[in-house]
Amino acid sequence: MTQIHSVAIWITGLPASGKSTIARALKPQLEASGLTVEVLESDEVRRVLTPEATYSQAERDLFYRALALMGAKLVAHGVTVIFDATATRREYRDFARSLMPRFIEVAVECPLEICMQRDYKGTYQRGQRGESHTVPGLQEPYEAPLHPDLTIDTTNVQASAAAENVLALVEKRFLQ
Repeated sequence: MTQIHSVAIWITGLPASGKSTIARALKPQLEASGLTVEVLESDEVRRVLTPEATYSQAERDLFYRALALMGAKLVAHGVTVIFDATATRREYRDFARSLMPRFIEVAVECPLEICMQRDYKGTYQRGQRGESHTVPGLQEPYEAPLHPDLTIDTTNVQASAAAENVLALVEKRFLQ
């Protein structure tokens, strides 16, 4: 019997680029393949780890290391993890990859202007009004992956198709 063992999938991109939408579409597809799946959504985890988040560099460094460790523990126990997290620095995703050899990095590309139009959380609006000084893409640089395993342009790919592309890569790379 062929089987896919647990894997880590980090979906990265600017806020409002489509990461969460892809993660929500991907989870049931992976579960239909027989995997146990957990989505680690950065905003949800951040509310617990740093309830009064400052988004300082030191806080982000600690947060993303902790998020990666949480994911690695789940993967080690047979849970496939979808990281739904901007992770502004490559080093955050590289650290996660170092903990989980069965790792796929998905770069979600979307022009900043479109992300700003999609911004249902008001992140960019707060940045433009000066209420936040750490918005990725505005005041905070976002380091896109140099060599992602998969790149998805959400301006012309629907979430269901994006999820199918991720699933196909997981099956190709890790089907045993």
